[in-house]
Amino acid sequence: MARIGVFICHCGTNIGGVVDVDDLVKFSSELDDVVYAADYKYMCSDPGGKVIKDAIEEHDLNRIVVTSCSPRMHEPTFQSVIEDAGLNRFCLEMANIREHCSWVHKDEKEEATKKAKDLVAMAVRKANTLEALTSFQKDVVHDALVIGAGIAGIQASLDLANTGKKVYLVEREPSIGGRMAQLDKTFPTLDCSSCILTPKMMDVARHPNIELLTYSEVTEVDGSVGDFKVKVKRKPTYVDWEKCNGCGECGQVCRMKDKVLDKFNEGLGKRSAIYVPFQQAVPLKYTIDPSKCLMLLSGKCGDSPPCQDVCELGAIDYQQEEKMIELNVGSIVVATGYDMLEASDMYEYGYSQSPDIITNLEFERLISSSGPTSGHVHRLSDGEEIKSVSFVLCAGSRDMDHKEYCCRIGCMSALKQAYLLRDHMGEDLEINICYTDIRSFGKGYEEFYRRIRDGKSNFIRGRPSEINVKEDGKLIYNIFDTSTQKLLEINSDIIVLVPPLIPRNDSSELSRILRITEGADGFFLESHPKLKPSDTTTDGVFIAGCCQGPKDIPDVVAQASGAAAKAMGIISREELESDPMIAWVDPDMCVGCGVCVEVCPYSARELNEVTGIAEVDEILCTGCGGCIAACPSNACIHKNMTKQQILRMIDEVI
Repeated sequence: MARIGVFICHCGTNIGGVVDVDDLVKFSSELDDVVYAADYKYMCSDPGGKVIKDAIEEHDLNRIVVTSCSPRMHEPTFQSVIEDAGLNRFCLEMANIREHCSWVHKDEKEEATKKAKDLVAMAVRKANTLEALTSFQKDVVHDALVIGAGIAGIQASLDLANTGKKVYLVEREPSIGGRMAQLDKTFPTLDCSSCILTPKMMDVARHPNIELLTYSEVTEVDGSVGDFKVKVKRKPTYVDWEKCNGCGECGQVCRMKDKVLDKFNEGLGKRSAIYVPFQQAVPLKYTIDPSKCLMLLSGKCGDSPPCQDVCELGAIDYQQEEKMIELNVGSIVVATGYDMLEASDMYEYGYSQSPDIITNLEFERLISSSGPTSGHVHRLSDGEEIKSVSFVLCAGSRDMDHKEYCCRIGCMSALKQAYLLRDHMGEDLEINICYTDIRSFGKGYEEFYRRIRDGKSNFIRGRPSEINVKEDGKLIYNIFDTSTQKLLEINSDIIVLVPPLIPRNDSSELSRILRITEGADGFFLESHPKLKPSDTTTDGVFIAGCCQGPKDIPDVVAQASGAAAKAMGIISREELESDPMIAWVDPDMCVGCGVCVEVCPYSARELNEVTGIAEVDEILCTGCGGCIAACPSNACIHKNMTKQQILRMIDEVI
C-alpha cells in the first residue's frame, strides 16, 4: 500500500512569491494515500534533504512527491536523498511548479495556486503506481573520439591523451589547426597565433595516444554512453601519405598552379590542384583537390601528369578510394567550430560590388606575413597604396534582419587589426571604426581598447546606411554618429566588415548523426546553460568551443578542457550504471510488425527470429519513447511512464 509524502519547495520567492504554499500543503495532505505533507524554503539544500529523510523514517513513507523546479535540474539530487533514506531511487515523482506554474502566472496568485494543486494531484496519482526499478551495469569502452581539430579539439584531445587514454581525433580538412591557424596575432597581448598553436599541433601529431584522422568525416553513430559505435569516412587524398615527405615539388609543377582559389587565404590567393593548406600544416602532406585536378576530372593531364612525373617517391596515387573506418569509443567531444555569415547576404554593405570591401577574416589573411601579400596591405582592386580604412562592426550581428546575437569577438578583432594596421603603415593612415557598442569584456581587453582609443583612430558610433562604389572605384558611405549627432560622409580605400560567427554549414547533419540538439540560433545546445555548459542532451556526448556559441580563444580552451574532463569521467570507469527507466515489450501484445525496430534511433530493437517478438537491448535503449509512440498494438511500454499511469494523471484533473 502506497504511503506518500509530498514535499513543497518555496524556491526562495520563485515559487513562494507566487503560489500560496500553505494552501498547497493543506491540499496535498488531503489527497488519497498522502500521509505526510511539508514545505521548506529550499528543499534541494542539505536541510531540505534532511526534512525528507526524517519524514521517510518517521512516517514510514514508501513513495515521495517533490514539487519544486524542473526535474531536469534536480531529479538526481532528490533520488540520491531518498536512496540515502533506504528507498528505491525510482520511487520519486516530481511536479514542476516553478517553470510550469509560478513563472508563467506571476501576477495571478489564485490561478497559479490552482494550477499547482492540479500538478501535485497528478504527481500523487502517478506515484501510487511507481515501481521500484533496479539499475544494471554495463562495461565501458576506454577510448574517446574528438570531432574537429581546431584549438578546442586539439586541447580536448591532448587533455584526454595525457591521462593515458586512446583518442581518435577526426578533422574534415587535410590539416588540423582550424580557424586559429588563419589568424596573424591574438588580442590583447598580440602574441603570434602560429607561435601558440603550432607547438600544440605538433604535440597532437607526436602523441602516442592520439590517432589523427584528417580529411575525414563522421557519418554514423550508434550505441550509447560508454559504448558508441562510430563510422568515419576517410576521403581519398590521391597521395600516399606514407610515402609523401611534403617536399612540395608536385605543387610547383602542377598545371593548375596559381589557378585555384586558396580556401585557407579566404580566396585572396591562389594555389595548385595539389596542395597543403598552409606552411605549418599538420600533417605536412599533400592532397589533390578532386574538383580541380585535370586528371581526376577528365582522366587526362597532358601527355602525363607532371606531379606524378616529378615525385621520386611515387606518392601520387590516382586510384585511391574512400575508406570507411569503424571506431568503438566510450565518449565523444564535439569541437567543430564556426563559419562566418556570408557578407554578400548583407546587400547594404556592398560586399559583392567591390573587391575592396572585405571581411575581417579576409583582412586577417591580408595583414598576415604568411598571407597572399606577405602582410602588405593595398587596394585589392588595383594594387594601389591605401590612405584610409574603415571597419564596420556588427555587420549582420545584433541585427533583427540577420543575426540577433552579439558575435563576442568582433569588437576586439577589429581593434587588434586597427592597431596592427597603424603599426604597419604609420600615423598618416586614416582609420575609421564604426561601432554600435564596444564590448571589451575579457581580461586585459578594456586596457587594449583604451590604448587604441587614445590614438589617432576615429571612433564613430553608428552603422553605415549603405556603402557605394564611386566611378573611380573609391568607396563612400554615409553614417550618423549618435555620439555627436552628426551625419558624416566618409571615403575609404578599403572597408572591413566584421560579420557574426554562425554555426558550421554541416551542423544540422552532425546534430542528427549524434542525436544532439540545436538551439534557435543553430549552435549546438548545452544541457543546462549554467550547470552543464559542456553536456548535451545525449549522455556521453560533450561540446566545446564555438560549435556551442561565439567565444574567444581563452574561453574555447577552458571549455575544451572541461569537456575533456567530463568525457574522462566516463571512460575512466570500468562500468556504468544504466538507467532502468527504459522501454520493454509485452510479448502477449506484440504482433512482430517491426515498426519499433525501424523507428529506434539507437538500434536498441530487433525481432527475435524464433518467436517473432520484438526484443529490447537494455544497454542500448535510452528510454526516448519513440517505439512507444509508433507501436500500433500498444505492446511497447515505458517503465514508470506507462500509458495507464499517464491516463490516471489526466483523469485526476478532468
